[in-house]
Amino acid sequence: MNGSKGQSAQTSRSMTLISQNSVLIALILLILFGALRYEKFLSPFNILTVLRYNSMFALVSLGMCFVIMSGGIDLSVGTTAALGSVVSALLSPHGAWIGMVGGMSAGAAVGMINALVITRLKIPPFISSLAAMLAAQGAALLLAQNQSVSVSYDTDFTVIGQGDWLGFPIPAWIAGFAYLLGSLCLNLTAGGRKVLAIGGNEEAARLMGLRVDRVKFFVYLASGTLAGLAGVILASQFGAGQPVEGIGWELFAIASVVVGGTLLTGGQGSVIATLAGVLLLGLIFNILNFENGLGWISLSAYWQSVVRGLFLMVVVIFQSRLVVKRQRA
Repeated sequence: MNGSKGQSAQTSRSMTLISQNSVLIALILLILFGALRYEKFLSPFNILTVLRYNSMFALVSLGMCFVIMSGGIDLSVGTTAALGSVVSALLSPHGAWIGMVGGMSAGAAVGMINALVITRLKIPPFISSLAAMLAAQGAALLLAQNQSVSVSYDTDFTVIGQGDWLGFPIPAWIAGFAYLLGSLCLNLTAGGRKVLAIGGNEEAARLMGLRVDRVKFFVYLASGTLAGLAGVILASQFGAGQPVEGIGWELFAIASVVVGGTLLTGGQGSVIATLAGVLLLGLIFNILNFENGLGWISLSAYWQSVVRGLFLMVVVIFQSRLVVKRQRA
């Protein structure tokens, strides 16, 4: 009898461990599949290309991770990145640093407006960020005069998105450094614990004396700033500020965060697992491109949006059932 109970407890612990690391397991399996099926999958060119391109989504997802952990949502990250790309492209003749600061400042401005509307006017994050999404898109189109804005190749601006350092793409270094800071903030600082406490139960956090509005303000400010930085990389990498780019990026970010185990209701999450979620989704699209090359399937770029939506739906359904099981247990 005791042996049966011990075996049941061990099985339960094993299932919990697998559930907690499911995104890492899925990522490893996907890499093994790609390596066995495609000759060039693990080539340096493909690896570096995946890292360079997905660094933009990684930055946007990092901000979204903290927003969702705090119990909120930010639907404006995609158009904020587009606005950041336009502003940085317009400032690119003045050099890389001016362009980067300008793009990040544009994103920070959107994040600050979002934060003030949510914390001061008490507007729900969904409504506030939806309005910010439309406003950022309109501002990007106005600044760009409804067309792509070419960056200056006379300065070092394009190095941000196209350059390498120590053999790795600079955008990957930027994203990696941002995730390192994000992980340290979440796991080793009082601010990270406050974010989780507020997401878990905002009213209880207020009763504990936490300055809820202040924490939420900085969370949305950080989300906007990271989206602006993603826009800088977008403009630098592709040589133009693109006002109509970024649509659907919020879905990619939400999917990456949720796949990484962060609860949509807030109060629980992981920065490193979010990064694994970004890489998982990025490799799925990379594999679809390889399949196109083999001729087995023929999917246009628009199918990426379909895959993102379906993937997000499946993960949310799985997560909701998992939460119900935990509550019953």
